Amino acid sequence: MIAIIDYDAGNLKSVEKALHYLGEETIVTRDHRQILSADKVILPGVGAFAEAMEHLKRYELDKVIGEAVNRQTPFLGICLGLQLLFAGSQENGGVEGLHILDGEIIKIPAGEGLKIPHIGWNSLHLQNQGKLFEGIEEGAFVYFVHSYYLRAENPEIVKASTEYGVCVHASVEQGNVFACQFHPEKSSSVGLQILRNFAKTGEV
Repeated sequence: MIAIIDYDAGNLKSVEKALHYLGEETIVTRDHRQILSADKVILPGVGAFAEAMEHLKRYELDKVIGEAVNRQTPFLGICLGLQLLFAGSQENGGVEGLHILDGEIIKIPAGEGLKIPHIGWNSLHLQNQGKLFEGIEEGAFVYFVHSYYLRAENPEIVKASTEYGVCVHASVEQGNVFACQFHPEKSSSVGLQILRNFAKTGEV
């Protein structure tokens, strides 16, 4: 069972639909017991960092996420869900995150020909042998929607990057924690393979 955390941040149905297409059993929930008893957990999300953190704390999901990670449950953050896993974001003048991974979330700098938010398909540079990218070719295209990007403190956890005026750390893995800045559930066959790979994590 894969638990998809519901904290009023949207983007739940498309993730659930993609996993159902892959034959995975899911539950969309904010119930602490259901999350902690799940085989795997996904934190999706779109929108503002500060509001998302406020919702996580209101439902005490920040504590549950920390406990699930400590229990070594495979955990996947998607888009805003990736950003929330880090120490904090420059958004809204600076907001503290979950501190599960080391790094900061920074505003994409303005540049000639660059539209912000960054919306669209970009190719990935794969590195450091990410488990999520097994069976995926270098240069594969995935779908992004974001105005802020990750700068991870430890380059070794970065498994995929892309260029959008700056080098965007597009996916990270550390132990049982996985995260993608892009939307695998909206990234066609490549994204489905990434979700399939996540669903297989921890299996013998």
